[in-house]
Formats: sequence, structure tokens, C-alpha cells
Amino acid sequence: MLKILEDLIILARERKSNPVEGSYTNKLLQDKTLVKEKVLEEIKELIEAVDQDTNKIHEAADVLYHLIIYFEKNAIKIEDVMQELDKRKNKK
Repeated sequence: MLKILEDLIILARERKSNPVEGSYTNKLLQDKTLVKEKVLEEIKELIEAVDQDTNKIHEAADVLYHLIIYFEKNAIKIEDVMQELDKRKNKK
């Protein structure tokens, strides 16, 4: 199951290195403001979906996708985030 997330991260990195004309992912990777706005928008939509108990899975998937692209755009390596989470786990 986590392979899907790994595949998405690989796709984001590949698109960053080798842009594809017309790709939504590349559009986000090329526009720091747009990707930030999309992350904020998708988080808001997820919160609304949870509050209304509708469409939660769809909105959660949107948040994960846009957050991964945001990480890539801003040179935040998911590996570093996982290391930080692992460190925190040991402090609890």
C-alpha cells in the first residue's frame, strides 16, 4: 500500500527533473504560489469533508498528492521528514 506513495514521490521527482508538457504536476512544480494555494485549498476541503462526513477519502488523497508536490517544489525530502518522525517516536 505504501508503494503508491513511493510511486507518487518518484513521479514528482521525475517530473521535476524531466518536465512533461501539459502535466498538472509540472504546473504545480513550476509555480510556488500555485502549489502553496492548492495545499491550503485541499486541506480546507478535507476539513469540510470530515465535518460533513462526505468525500473524505477523495479529499485526503488530494491533500497527500498536493503536499508531496509542495515538498518537492520546496526541496523538502520525504526521507528527512520520515527521519524526523522516527526521532519523535523515540521521545514519546
